[in-house]
Amino acid sequence: MNLNLRLHTVAWLSTLAAIATLGPSIDAIAQTAAPTSEQPLGQPPASAGHYERITVHGASLVGNLEGDSPDRKVSVYLPPSYAKSGSRRYPVIYFLHGFTDSDSYWFGLRGKHFVSAQAAIDGAFAAGAHEMIVVMPDAYTRFRGSMYSNSVVTGNWEAFATEDLVTYIDKHYRTIPKRASRGLAGHSMGGYGTLRLGMKYPQVFSSLYAMSPCCLGANLEPDAATVTKAAQPGIEEQTSREYFGAQAMLASAAAWSPNPDNPPRYLDLPIADGKVVPEVVTRWIANAPLAMATQYIPNLESYTAIAFDAGDKDVQIAGTVRTLDGIMKRFGVAHVSEIYEGDHVNHIEERLRSKVVPFFSEHLQEK
Repeated sequence: MNLNLRLHTVAWLSTLAAIATLGPSIDAIAQTAAPTSEQPLGQPPASAGHYERITVHGASLVGNLEGDSPDRKVSVYLPPSYAKSGSRRYPVIYFLHGFTDSDSYWFGLRGKHFVSAQAAIDGAFAAGAHEMIVVMPDAYTRFRGSMYSNSVVTGNWEAFATEDLVTYIDKHYRTIPKRASRGLAGHSMGGYGTLRLGMKYPQVFSSLYAMSPCCLGANLEPDAATVTKAAQPGIEEQTSREYFGAQAMLASAAAWSPNPDNPPRYLDLPIADGKVVPEVVTRWIANAPLAMATQYIPNLESYTAIAFDAGDKDVQIAGTVRTLDGIMKRFGVAHVSEIYEGDHVNHIEERLRSKVVPFFSEHLQEK
């Protein structure tokens, strides 16, 4: 492969470098300790609706080489009227969290976070948004994030999110079990997952909203120092911010360049013996939404509504969001794109309340 070739994208690792310098909020994310069964969970904050954390068996995740449990914790927020209206059915927003993050942080089970999902959802309902069920699976893995991709290492997270999880929620809750009443959203890695799954599974969801989506572009010249650090044993267990980029490299490799013949991690990094491995880089490019988008134009055109955004100080991600906006415009795909004043995390709760939930309130069918 010609490494002088340039996609009109920004490198994934450059994005992570920018994220890692955004300040205290991102420092907290990068240093988040791995959730474990020994780490006690608190109670969610008081809310107008009802919160519960359930376990959903992921048949699609069975046998993953990381050794992660296929039984995934899932946060479910039921709106205020759910318990009082025994026959009413509701639209559902499926929301995907970011790298190093988990549903337990978004719903306040581990203390203060950069966002309180319940507060944002309650605020949106109080301001007039139609009531919906909100569902967020825990996608924290051995390598700190699934990338919502299909891999023998991480498991088939595409199928878990679009089949296992949706089927379970439709069976156990009073949903409106049809495409027109399902929305998909996510932040950062979850924004990447929203666009990836949205392109590939238009039969499941009807509206998409990607908040500060990471990883839209492909890196044709991987950083050798980051790869060297990622190759060191035990890096995935570190919690210091200095290992953030290396851990993101490992998560990306586990998702996009798995290798069942390469234990103990079962993945291939994009540099080996000091040389870029074109075959690995090519596989990463194939998983970059900016490279994928033109292949899925008919699928994107089938959506009722698509939106994505980024803060102007989230420079690398804002750049890829502008590029995606240009692709969508070029091919005539209806969408809304916004660059707002902010960084990667500082306005997420506010925008969840004032933008995301109202967006789905407007576009998801209630019957």
